[in-house]
Amino acid sequence: MITREDIVNRLKSSFPLRTLVALHSKGVMGLNERNIKYINAYNPRRLHQLVNNKIETKILAKRAGIPVPELYGSISNAREMRNLPTLINRADGFVIKPAQGAQGNGVMLIDRQLRGGWHLINGRRITLDEIKFHINNIMSGMYSLGGQQDAAMFEYRVKFDPLFENVLFRGVPDIRIIVLRGFPVAAMVRLPTADSDGKANLHKGGVGVGLDIPTGVTTTAMHFDRPISHHPDTAHPLAGIQIPHWTEILLMAAKSYDVTGLGYLGVDLVLDREKGPLLLELNARPGISIQIANRMGLKQQLEKLATTAPSGLSAEERVELACKIVLHLGEDARKDAA
Repeated sequence: MITREDIVNRLKSSFPLRTLVALHSKGVMGLNERNIKYINAYNPRRLHQLVNNKIETKILAKRAGIPVPELYGSISNAREMRNLPTLINRADGFVIKPAQGAQGNGVMLIDRQLRGGWHLINGRRITLDEIKFHINNIMSGMYSLGGQQDAAMFEYRVKFDPLFENVLFRGVPDIRIIVLRGFPVAAMVRLPTADSDGKANLHKGGVGVGLDIPTGVTTTAMHFDRPISHHPDTAHPLAGIQIPHWTEILLMAAKSYDVTGLGYLGVDLVLDREKGPLLLELNARPGISIQIANRMGLKQQLEKLATTAPSGLSAEERVELACKIVLHLGEDARKDAA
């Protein structure tokens, strides 16, 4: 379990103690505080299923006009396996994932068909029998929350925006935004690496790059919870990248609160080169490593929004107010550190 003290110690590796104390120590939130003050307080258990099941999330998002990767279909039992040839007959590839999976486990990224098989995004060749074996593992609950019987989803394979071409190793990057009561409070880009096997997952070795909420520009970064400045595989600088469609992305994150009723959310989005921003999935228990990526604690932003932000605002109004609050708190932190 990651504690507040763990994060503070990791931040110390790259900051002078005086700056660390001024900017971070009082603002870092640990898991216990996250669980008690935000998840338990803002996320009723009865609503968790809306985001735990990715098929359910897609349906809700589409109804609300939030764009998502197209769902080709799903397989949840042996009888439905007869639909497999149709589901995987995609010239530009497809993705197989467990409907109730977590932390990127069980996700299979296929970018094209080969003679007698398919090509995985990590460069490996896979056969039809291996695909069937993987689907059976998904249905058995191998990757699902609580080991429950699950369904294998087949969906559109996102083509990453050329913006990220120099700062990723295969795979597709995604954007994680923390949302409180519909207000975006923190964000990061997650980039695939050789360590993460082409998946944008920090637990598997992906890179987390902090994002400035008001502007959508990348700032600081981490890899295996350690500060870095360049991508470990491409050696390209990670700071100063402007994320396109940033206002639209923040609005999609804000609207996710309206869709689910969950007050504390991790919103994961992707940038497709043709379709623009797409909602990938939602998380009712988002991690706290986003603080390391940004080298800034979440505590002040969350407390400010929890105690002073008015109710009844539109998604556009919540985004505007959140940007002002985050910008103001950042200016105060820099003054304290001076």
